Amino acid sequence: MIKVILSEDERRMLEQTFKTTPDRRLRDRCQALLMAGRGRPHTAIAEDVRVSPRTLQRWLNAYQTGGLEGLTIRWAPGRAPHIPATLTPAILRWVQQGPLGCGLDRANWTYAELATHLYQTQGIAVSASTMRAFCTKQGVRPYRPTYHYGKADPARQETAREELQALKKSGRGRPRPRESR
Repeated sequence: MIKVILSEDERRMLEQTFKTTPDRRLRDRCQALLMAGRGRPHTAIAEDVRVSPRTLQRWLNAYQTGGLEGLTIRWAPGRAPHIPATLTPAILRWVQQGPLGCGLDRANWTYAELATHLYQTQGIAVSASTMRAFCTKQGVRPYRPTYHYGKADPARQETAREELQALKKSGRGRPRPRESR
């Protein structure tokens, strides 16, 4: 059993981290250390923070070897992305230009067509779902052929209102009643 003796500065630092961190797991680890510093039995601490005694032992060992930095959770770096970050500006330019701007005979991009174009130009094979995830992360939707933000244009809004009024007056905008047999 590890005997934890905390100095006043260490105790204050753990209390401050406990009160301010948004990470629940780090908060649990700080609380366990503070309880161990007060002399509570390890089995009681493990029950209170709902971990196994072996996990508590690991936390105490990590704190003794690495201090508060030893308690922080370090995630594995994860898998490298399929589409390199260096190609992001080029792909975004493709989406903005549309397929016609890239020399293709289509009106709009789809995720599958973007993936095919990436393979043909860069030699990187990705699926349509990977391209969808990439575009979502970048905040673009490839099936929009142009990115003209005219929704906020007052002149275009007025033109649209006039066109709607004309449709209402002509009766073409309303559905026709069905004829009964």
